[in-house]
Amino acid sequence: MNQVKDYMKHDLDILFVGFNPSLVSGETGHHFANPRNRFWTILHRAGITPRRYHPEEDFTLLDLGYGLTNIVTRPTKEAAEITREEYEEGRKTLNEKITFYKPRIVCFVGKGVYLEYSKQKRAPWGVQDTSVVPHVMDFVAPSSSGLVRIKVDKIVHLYSQLPDLVQQMKKKE
Repeated sequence: MNQVKDYMKHDLDILFVGFNPSLVSGETGHHFANPRNRFWTILHRAGITPRRYHPEEDFTLLDLGYGLTNIVTRPTKEAAEITREEYEEGRKTLNEKITFYKPRIVCFVGKGVYLEYSKQKRAPWGVQDTSVVPHVMDFVAPSSSGLVRIKVDKIVHLYSQLPDLVQQMKKKE
């Protein structure tokens, strides 16, 4: 397995946070590399990227102001394989990363990711009323996994809110 690197820097517009790398991502070393994962299609259809990027181009999202990381680094076949200990360690590490880099928005790619991170029992889709890290907007979106039963058009609609939210955050600076 290859390490799936974080792509983060200061002054990001959006940091996308997934559960953990898939086995395909672990084999290739790239985020959202499983062909059944719709992440790259969703970003393009939602107006976040100018075209549909490919997993091997994951590092180029930094040029657009977007970063990529996961709450857990170990690749698995499905998120159900992640242990409590891995989530707890990942939650602390993710909080440190967000506190250090201070992206404008953290988009949790999956409600379960946000619930593990925030230790909340439930959360609505979209912008959360309170953020875990002050001055960083928490945004909860459906997972892009092909296993998710939410229609892709609804997922795209939720993600399409992000560009306007970025502009709102920039106006507040």
